[in-house]
Amino acid sequence: MPEAIDLRSLNSQQLAGFGLEQMAYIKKVQLAQGLTGFGIFSADGRPVAVAETMEMAEAVIRQNELEPVHIN
Repeated sequence: MPEAIDLRSLNSQQLAGFGLEQMAYIKKVQLAQGLTGFGIFSADGRPVAVAETMEMAEAVIRQNELEPVHIN
């Protein structure tokens, strides 16, 4: 079992990199011409890609061996 991490002990740089190699975030985004898409963001908040559907975003993330995390 992985060692537990006390997130309160991380500095801002460590916190920004937390989960960088394990997860990616999905968030609904507004695109041009009023269209809606699903943005894929790295754990540190950098935009990576946009997918047409939530399912497509999840598939892209899993294909890259990451765990998708939904943000409302």
